[in-house]
Amino acid sequence: MAESAATSNRMLERVAMVLDAVDGSSASASELARRTGLSVSTVHRLALSMVEYGFLRRIDDGDFKLGHRFVRTALESIAAPVLTELRNATGETAQLWIRRGERRICRVTMDSQHELKATLPAGSVLELPNGSSGRLLSRDPEALDSVEQHGWVESVGRRTPGLGSVSAPVMLRDQMIATLCLAMPLIRVETSPGLDFGEKVVRAARLIGTELEMGKQL
Repeated sequence: MAESAATSNRMLERVAMVLDAVDGSSASASELARRTGLSVSTVHRLALSMVEYGFLRRIDDGDFKLGHRFVRTALESIAAPVLTELRNATGETAQLWIRRGERRICRVTMDSQHELKATLPAGSVLELPNGSSGRLLSRDPEALDSVEQHGWVESVGRRTPGLGSVSAPVMLRDQMIATLCLAMPLIRVETSPGLDFGEKVVRAARLIGTELEMGKQL
């Protein structure tokens, strides 16, 4: 028991050392080793595990930075009030999704205030390509055609029976960096998720992209 506790304490101490080492600046594995006094192999394994749990994230050059558990990106900061306004205007749950490998991650969610609602907490991970955002992030041809024609793509009970959604791409410099999704119980849908709410979702997604384009960095 004491040995197990000591091992856990050592691991926590190392995690704290790595977090302190990236507080304020990014660092490579070798630089983390220099800052912490740990071996390169040890700190590299530990840093990769911390990435999986959101304590660290890797940037394009391979360096490590504080992860989403500590840092709210410009995308999330801009999206939060836009999603809140969309939720208030429609009464339904608004979410921001990004792609990571073959999965999608919910980065921001503003839940409907109805008792009956579609809801997933921020940080939820779903497999692609299910759902309107999943189809869009996986670049499903039919979904892309729908965006070309309408600006949005909808899902009617495809991922979860009884629930529907409509999603639009968030674009930055002609690249899709995220999707904005409005999800709702089908019992409150009059015609279809897209026809009922698509225009509002498209306007909100474009607003996020425009504000990012106006000089804010991801």
